[in-house]
Amino acid sequence: MSSVLTYFVGAAGALYLTAVAIMFFAQRHFLYFPDPVRTAPMTAGLPDVEERILETPDGERIIAWYGKAKPGQPTLLYFHGNGAALDDRRERIRAYLDLGRGVYMMSYRGYSGSTGSPTERANVADAKLAYDALLREGVAAKDILIYGESLGTGVAVQLARENPTLGLILDSPFTSVAERAADFYPWLPARLLMTDRYDSLSVIGEVQTPLFILHGEADEIVPVEMGRKLFAHANEPKEIVTLRGAGHNDHFMYGSFEAINAWIDRLRAGKIAPQR
Repeated sequence: MSSVLTYFVGAAGALYLTAVAIMFFAQRHFLYFPDPVRTAPMTAGLPDVEERILETPDGERIIAWYGKAKPGQPTLLYFHGNGAALDDRRERIRAYLDLGRGVYMMSYRGYSGSTGSPTERANVADAKLAYDALLREGVAAKDILIYGESLGTGVAVQLARENPTLGLILDSPFTSVAERAADFYPWLPARLLMTDRYDSLSVIGEVQTPLFILHGEADEIVPVEMGRKLFAHANEPKEIVTLRGAGHNDHFMYGSFEAINAWIDRLRAGKIAPQR
């Protein structure tokens, strides 16, 4: 091998190792996109929503918004996606509150005024704090619907595995972050590098609660095939609705809100029941 060729091979190898190192050490910058601005619910046009602050065992403060359910209605314990803030979900919150549903939406560390930095371990632990806080608010486990949106589906599945709930709603779910990272970066060993994996596929079979999956068929961020694969591995009772033409963030324009609430109504009416 000539010295020139040896040089280029060595340089290419060094560049590749550098790329691998960047992916490993900066991976959370590619996964989480927090908006740290803290906004009061009233400022967001939600006068019937209150802010809650959760104190974590490791000294962080987690911001959550809580709109109470009307009598006889369930409360959505909502875990949002990897971008933006609570304020960006105000229209969703308003829509559910207008139907009488309650909403308890927790922000992750570094989002919406919450302190600290997000990690999978922290997000799942904080989700359990939110669940327990909602119980202390007087909401029974049988009236809690765990709702995960995009990244939040990875949090929601883990919470639903270990805690009683009325049901689980997964909005645009993935099988695992590591699998999706491998799709985005096929030239990197992404499956080996990922620290925050959110491996829902390995967990979903342990969830014993009614499940509803919603996915846009034109979703380019999380392909609908991932939602279908997760559905195939889940226990009954389960239902999946895929919306033709809907993407990752616009599916409310294609009837997802109506589909979700129709399922909730059937669940509350006892038309969907866990297997015995």
